[in-house]
Amino acid sequence: MYAVIKTGGKQYRVSEGDLVRIEKISGDIGELIEFEEVLLIAQGDQVDIGRPHLKDSRVIGEIVEHGKDKKIIIFKSKRRKGYRKKQGHRQQHTVLKIKEIRA
Repeated sequence: MYAVIKTGGKQYRVSEGDLVRIEKISGDIGELIEFEEVLLIAQGDQVDIGRPHLKDSRVIGEIVEHGKDKKIIIFKSKRRKGYRKKQGHRQQHTVLKIKEIRA
């Protein structure tokens, strides 16, 4: 059994017991998070597709950790003008353990 949920402007395919790294959400470690925007639930050959979301369906996950990704470097320059700009960015993320999929 798996489900497709929407969070942080992205869609994720999740199953029970999966560890999923998503955009940072607020909450403490160990806290349960409930996702109501369930787009699809598949169980064997039976597939339920929401238009746009499935009613009365929930995916429950537990926050395992908060962290930051590797640093990416943004470098801009213009030739022959002496313009150089260097910038770095580290995206924050949350790791979830999927506990339950309620159909």
